[in-house]
Amino acid sequence: MKPFETFEFNKNFGQNFISDKNLLNAIVSDSGISFNDNVLEIGTGAGTLTDAISARAKRVVSFEIDKKLTEFLTDKFATSPNVQVVFKDALKEPIEEICAHFGDEDFHIIANLPYYITTPLIFKFLEETRKVLSITVMVQKEVAEKIVAREGDKNYGITSAILQYYFTCKKTRIVSKKMFTPAPKVDSAVITMRRKPDVPFDADFSGFVRKMFAMKRKTIVNNLSSAGFEKPKILAALAAANVAETARAETLDFGIIRQIFDEIIK
Repeated sequence: MKPFETFEFNKNFGQNFISDKNLLNAIVSDSGISFNDNVLEIGTGAGTLTDAISARAKRVVSFEIDKKLTEFLTDKFATSPNVQVVFKDALKEPIEEICAHFGDEDFHIIANLPYYITTPLIFKFLEETRKVLSITVMVQKEVAEKIVAREGDKNYGITSAILQYYFTCKKTRIVSKKMFTPAPKVDSAVITMRRKPDVPFDADFSGFVRKMFAMKRKTIVNNLSSAGFEKPKILAALAAANVAETARAETLDFGIIRQIFDEIIK
């Protein structure tokens, strides 16, 4: 089998692999999975995280976009009955096809994601299926900070408000760039996102959040007015939620934003 150290890394796919077993086991531990759980991994890479997941999961389906790794990964997991590597782009694969790998069962996601696909992938699984119980991902530190930021924080915005409405989000650890091969330019962080079972996806609400945050320096009233909402309704909704007319979206948590949304559309 081709050794990890001799890999030719593909910059187009944002490949930065991890070999430290303690860190890999810690990431899996952060996910909280058990031997009864199914896991979708996105980005098999050298298969090091896949190994750690498969040691604790019932079944692992791992998507890998780089077909140059086919021979290596097929050989590596030939004797791992609970691991299936799928050589397709998880971002482009229809959600029905991904879910079909697990039958009718729910699953968790664990991944080491490159920056350029982090947000699109998370929103794909939020918007298109209820089968995902949790998402544990290692991402660039700045992306993690945007996801877990709370109202009033400079990193708080559309991503924070929407994802925290549907998930319980937590940053579990910082990972130095020195832990990766090849080393990226910035540190990373691991975040866990557990889906709230009683909060179904609402496309209208998510769209409303985007409109409320459209121009960060503008007030909620100005942003929503520009989006076509009637000003009297906006002002009445703010008053009902005990929010000042001069407030900006970044000062409100997702619960208050939902209250304003409900008041405006009722």
